[in-house]
Amino acid sequence: MQSALKASSKPDLAIDRDWWRGAVIYQIYPRSYQDSNGDGIGDLKGIIQRLPYIAALGADAIWISPFFTSPMKDFGYDVSDYCDVDPMFGTLADFDALTAEAHRLGLKVMIDEVLSHTADIHPWFKESRSSRTNPKADWYVWADARPDGTPPNNWLSIFGGSAWQWDTSRQQYYLHNFLAEQPDLNFHSREVQDALLDVTRFWLERGVDGFRLDTINFYFHSQGLENNPPLAPEERNDQTAPAVNPYNYQDHIYDKSRPENLGFLERFRALLDEYPATAAVGEVGDSQRGLDVVAAYTAGGKRVHMCYSFDFLAPEKISAAKVRSVLETFGKVATDGWSCWAFSNHDVMRPASRWAAGEADPTAYLKVISALLMSLRGSVCIYQGEELGLGEAELRFEDLQDPYGIRFWPEFKGRDGCRTPMVWDGSAKNGGFSLAKPWLPVPAKHLSQAVNVQQGDETSLLEHYRRFLTFRRAHPALAKGDITFIESQGDTVAFTRRAGNEQIVCVFNLGAKPAKVDLGGRSLHPLPGHGFSGQASTGSIELGGYGAWFGRID
Repeated sequence: MQSALKASSKPDLAIDRDWWRGAVIYQIYPRSYQDSNGDGIGDLKGIIQRLPYIAALGADAIWISPFFTSPMKDFGYDVSDYCDVDPMFGTLADFDALTAEAHRLGLKVMIDEVLSHTADIHPWFKESRSSRTNPKADWYVWADARPDGTPPNNWLSIFGGSAWQWDTSRQQYYLHNFLAEQPDLNFHSREVQDALLDVTRFWLERGVDGFRLDTINFYFHSQGLENNPPLAPEERNDQTAPAVNPYNYQDHIYDKSRPENLGFLERFRALLDEYPATAAVGEVGDSQRGLDVVAAYTAGGKRVHMCYSFDFLAPEKISAAKVRSVLETFGKVATDGWSCWAFSNHDVMRPASRWAAGEADPTAYLKVISALLMSLRGSVCIYQGEELGLGEAELRFEDLQDPYGIRFWPEFKGRDGCRTPMVWDGSAKNGGFSLAKPWLPVPAKHLSQAVNVQQGDETSLLEHYRRFLTFRRAHPALAKGDITFIESQGDTVAFTRRAGNEQIVCVFNLGAKPAKVDLGGRSLHPLPGHGFSGQASTGSIELGGYGAWFGRID
């Protein structure tokens, strides 16, 4: 592996280094996208097969969830070799072919880097646990038991129980913020940081355009190992852990979101800046200070390019008031930062079930909230199947694969329900995903929402996404412009997006009943091409249920 200190060639200044700002990033969960070899599990060659679909959708980039060598205790988020492809998904040659084809189609390639922890079978951890004096003895977070043999402090794992696991070899506890099979790396070690930057360079040299950084705010812990204080019941929420998880009972000020992380992120950014047109988006899991952490991690153009928090990924339904509150708060705390907004990913219930199920017209509702998402100031993540309106799969306990769901069943059913295979052909076996039995079942109700069913139907959600992304691309203000909110009432959201000489007014009705938004008597000029039919009269916009309007104001 090449040294992280190696200097790269002088960047090409003609390359757009700012492509990520306002980019639409399509997330691929490789196990569930397309099986090419008949083993019931998606793979890299399957992704290559479907890249034209993503390009036609109008995405700017793809984010591929982990495909690295792994024992798959947490489905690839437990890495045993950062620099190779798990045979389940293919080979490095397959990855190179995927990158080449994506670039040919005009798509950037971002990959998931899981830097906070490894698998417990990773060679680094095997060496670290072998003794207290080996060269990697401090590469993970080790601590002695308290005098009574109990763990060093009260820190809890996201996946339930103590965040500490006893190791008989060293007769010490090691830290794991997730599964016991996912020991946390010790970022206070400069050697650990260097090794992870070497991993990053390995993939940059292979031509990736960027990274999604898993659990970015979990990298550092307090070396004092202080107990986390309790969190008052009225301050608890279920943004990053389900309500049934006692993880929500603590204020996590010592086990994550530590200030020491900023220095490493600056080292990471300096490496990325050696390569033209690369970018990183960090996942921030902090239920109390999420937007503040995003602001800190994206400040000054010297840390990561953008982050996303869980404000719109939580169970709480999106509302006009919440959209305005989150965006305005972010604008105040992150005056020079950038966010990436998402309603869906591989860790949360699909919005078609989480939010749309109780609406009078679920498809119309999904159209308007997706248009809202793609009009906000920031970049956008779309999770595979979101553009089809797939709902959460109802799985039997015996079909579950996710250890999180198995642990907290039935109050929390885990993440398998949003990870079932993509449906390509409603009349084909397993929806066209695989000829073999899939690793998770394909819900029968998803077949009527398959790509081939919706394709060409101008009233479908899929065609809405294609249409709106074309509209968005035609108006740069929607991707990179500033945002200013306009006063509106009830279920309506109104704001302007401005970039250069272009100013666009965006008005949305998130409710089922007609609504009117007063724009102060000014002259209104609608823009075509987005598919909504809101009406403008003198100084006001009239919207039907789940309606939207886009235009200019004189």
